[in-house]
Amino acid sequence: MTRLTWQFLSLLPALAWGLPNDEILNRGEEHPFIHVPLAPPDAYASGEVHGLMMQMLETSIAEIEANMDTLLLNLHAITEYTPCVGGYAGTEEGNTYSCNNLDLYSFTPHADLGSKTKMGNDIWGWTHTEEDGTREFALVGQRDGTAFVEVLPTGQVSYLGRLPTQTDNSTWRDIKVIGNYAYIGSEALGHGVQVFDLTKLLDPSLAIAPQEFSLETGVAAHYGELPLGASHNIVAHEQKNIIAAVGAIPRNHSCASGLILIDVSDPTNPTTAGCAGQDGYVHDAQCLTYYGPHIEYVGTDICYAFNEDSFTIYNITDPKDTSVISTTAYYGVSYSHQGWVVDEQEQSYLLLDDELDEVYQSGWANNSHTVTYIWDIKNLEKPVLTGHYSSPVKSIDHNLYVHNGWAYESNYGSGLRIVDVSSVAQDPTGGSFKEVAFFDVHPEDDDVGGEAKFYGSWSVYPYFPSGYIVVNSIERGLFVVKYNGSA
Repeated sequence: MTRLTWQFLSLLPALAWGLPNDEILNRGEEHPFIHVPLAPPDAYASGEVHGLMMQMLETSIAEIEANMDTLLLNLHAITEYTPCVGGYAGTEEGNTYSCNNLDLYSFTPHADLGSKTKMGNDIWGWTHTEEDGTREFALVGQRDGTAFVEVLPTGQVSYLGRLPTQTDNSTWRDIKVIGNYAYIGSEALGHGVQVFDLTKLLDPSLAIAPQEFSLETGVAAHYGELPLGASHNIVAHEQKNIIAAVGAIPRNHSCASGLILIDVSDPTNPTTAGCAGQDGYVHDAQCLTYYGPHIEYVGTDICYAFNEDSFTIYNITDPKDTSVISTTAYYGVSYSHQGWVVDEQEQSYLLLDDELDEVYQSGWANNSHTVTYIWDIKNLEKPVLTGHYSSPVKSIDHNLYVHNGWAYESNYGSGLRIVDVSSVAQDPTGGSFKEVAFFDVHPEDDDVGGEAKFYGSWSVYPYFPSGYIVVNSIERGLFVVKYNGSA
């Protein structure tokens, strides 16, 4: 056990004053919510909690790598449509996946997407509109770079090439798109933000001879002004051509690992616009122009941020004069990780995922079933936690996105879970939420009903007009699935 792990775990007995598991509040008994954080404030502020979480993920990946030959013995590409029949897609041991209402159209291992490390992380998408229709491309984050694939009309993929990591390999890579450009960050020191012109992928020769794009000539630009070059996530404010690099160490920098705002009005010349470090480290965020019910803020630029031990809302209308609108802790807070508004126009409700509550069985996650937190954000200055949704299986949640009233949740070992959240305005407790589909990309823990461990699905992109959904698995590769139900 490392010194970091020992120091943090030694804190846990001191938290015995929190609610014991048999006294967790049930729906209907939830007001007022009791805020019992996993660790003291200085353990978050110092980075100790974040360091422990990163260490747990790295340990999990090391275990996967050590057992790769056995774990993925029968792993190979699936290039034919494989429907979900009787609760499963596929028939081969190690390459068969439990599912409901999601059919598999293709699966491509990371090795077939040019990765030497064979490990994945983030994913995003780009849709290009042409005279005769649209073309869809997936940007697949990997430990050693970013792979580019076209998702064909049949659901199969065509591998087009890759952009290597700017410096070292890293477990963490994050990708967002504004217009025709991808912005790629990483936890690797010195990496900065790579800017890639996605129209390069339209070259028909790439489908025949995939290209490894040069770091010198293959990128449109490179933003090198991050304090140490590392960032944890990349956030896109599309309406204002702003990229926010978040979690950029060190924490004692003037921007405090908060939102470093980059003006990408000219993607070939990204420049620093300002930063928001008032509430310290930001793990992830969603930034939008505000059109919601809080009249005072209509037309301003808002970032909904997830700051380890809080849900924090910023005003970034003037990037050089940012401010915090509110900072709110919540029941069960262990590690406020990521979230998304239910409706980007109406902006009354938001869903949040906490990455450590299932691990430490905090609050509603006392049985390690994935918990999604529901926030009423109609008053930006006083957001209210109104309830939660609990998944039918055990798993740590990681990234979720909302599209047309459905939450697409990438939940590590339980894979992609799609939850109908369209009832939130009528029932903000979450009691009417229901799972409508799932595709489990990590079959190894199915027999025990899932586990709260770091493996499986890293992220999902659900916004292609075709309805294809792309899921990036840490240890396996790229899955292309599509909803087949009637809901």
